[in-house]
Amino acid sequence: MKHLLPKEAHAFLSQHPDALFLDVRMELEYLYVGHPPGVVHLSWYEYPEMEAQPERFVDQVRREVGGDLSCPVVLLCRSGARTVAAGQALEAAGFSEVINVLHGFEGDLDENFQRGRLNGWRHDGLPWEQM
Repeated sequence: MKHLLPKEAHAFLSQHPDALFLDVRMELEYLYVGHPPGVVHLSWYEYPEMEAQPERFVDQVRREVGGDLSCPVVLLCRSGARTVAAGQALEAAGFSEVINVLHGFEGDLDENFQRGRLNGWRHDGLPWEQM
């Protein structure tokens, strides 16, 4: 799995329009916190279960890429943690180019336990939209 900073991931996506850009956060996060334009939403887990279903996730991604396991898949979550587990599941299923966006959409916690102040997709001024 590759790990790219948000600006690097944005550049990669611009250079590879065939790549699948996935937001793996829960639907509420995706809708109310915001998301990059054009990203496909497939949650790694959902409320209230909060339990990943790797087989379901891999099947959904496989459908999104039409079965092409060589299609680059770029993964985004809140802070870059869920995407590691999701990426590992994709690699175990045979996906050959999996990319984790470091720091995710909201970034790491600062000294006041708040996100969005240190790093992340939004912090870096990359395009995003909200419901």
